[in-house]
Amino acid sequence: NAEYMGAERSIANMILGYWAIRGLAQPIRYLLEYTGETYTDQKYEQGEAPNFDRKSWTDVKNSVLGDYAFPNLPYLIDGDVRITQSNAILRYIGRRHDLLGQTEEEKTKVDILLYQSSDDRGRMTGLAYSMNYEELKPAFLVHAHNSLQSYAQWLGTSKWFAGSNLTVPDFTLFEYFDQLSIMFPGCLDDFPTLKAFMVRFESISAISSYRSSNRFSRTPCNNTSAYTSINKIC
Repeated sequence: NAEYMGAERSIANMILGYWAIRGLAQPIRYLLEYTGETYTDQKYEQGEAPNFDRKSWTDVKNSVLGDYAFPNLPYLIDGDVRITQSNAILRYIGRRHDLLGQTEEEKTKVDILLYQSSDDRGRMTGLAYSMNYEELKPAFLVHAHNSLQSYAQWLGTSKWFAGSNLTVPDFTLFEYFDQLSIMFPGCLDDFPTLKAFMVRFESISAISSYRSSNRFSRTPCNNTSAYTSINKIC
C-alpha cells in the first residue's frame, strides 16, 4: 500500500540542511513528507555570479553539527543524532519506517538501486554543472536513454522498483526521472512503464499534497553556478 499507515515517528523535530535547490535533498524531502515526520527544511543560499558565494554554509559548517567529524550538505539532525551523506540519511529514515524492503530479495534490490541511482544522478549532475554542457549533451543523452531502458527492464510489470512494496529507491528514482524530464522534456516517452511509475508515485496523497504546496519548488534543480541554472534549464 503506497499510502503510509504510520510507524514510530521521531519525537524531536528533525532538521534537514541543504542548499536552496532540489539536488541531493529532494528524495529526502519526499521521504520525510511521506512518513509524516515533522522537520525543518533548512536551506542555504549560494550567491550569484561571478563569485557564487557559499558563505551561508561555510560560515556555519563547523558549528551547526557540533563536534561532528564530517560536516557536509545534506545533513539530518534528529535529536542527538547527526547524519551526513544522502544515502545514509535516506537509509536512516527508511529503517525507522520499514522502507528498506520486507524480504531478503527486496533488501538486496534496495541496495542495488540506491547506488545505481546515485551513479546515474551523478552523471546527470556532472552535465548540469559543466560549462561544456552543449558539447557533452549528445553523449549524455545516449547514456540516459540506455539507463532508462535498464530501469524499465528492471521494473518490468512490478508496481514499485523493489517489488510490490514501496521502498526508498522509489523516492530517489522518481526524483532522477523528474529532473531528467525537466532537462530533457520527452525523455520518458519511449518508456510507458516508467511514465506510469511516475504517475503512481506522484499520486500518493502525501507526495501530491507536498508537490502542490508552496514548500515545493520545481526549480532550481542545481546551484547558481550550474550551467542549467545560469541558462534557466532546470
